[in-house]
Amino acid sequence: QVQLVESGGGLVQAGGSLRLSCAASGRTFSSYYMGWFRQVPGKEREFVARIRWSGGTTYYADSVKGRFTISRDNAKNTVYLQMNSLKPEDTAVYYCAAALGGKYYYTADEYRYWGQGTQVTVSS
Repeated sequence: QVQLVESGGGLVQAGGSLRLSCAASGRTFSSYYMGWFRQVPGKEREFVARIRWSGGTTYYADSVKGRFTISRDNAKNTVYLQMNSLKPEDTAVYYCAAALGGKYYYTADEYRYWGQGTQVTVSS
């Protein structure tokens, strides 16, 4: 079993920055991919970014490329999402997830473990 807990969400003005954290526990994660997704009411869960735990290879959705950075701290078993130049359309509940055995690692169905989410609200 893997437990994921997100933190760092809040209210920020457009153009501002926010750093989300996802603390992982229960298992080792050397073989996992860690992803960030976001969801707004009435919309499907949207891929944001993912990182391979071992090696740190990253991949981003086009909508956040150049503004968001995903990283991980192996010693702390924590993955981060640094969000810069935030826009109102970034407003969503952000979820951390862990996947093992997927193919592309940019669809929600590939992720087995999920955190409870943290709200990010970007004001105009």
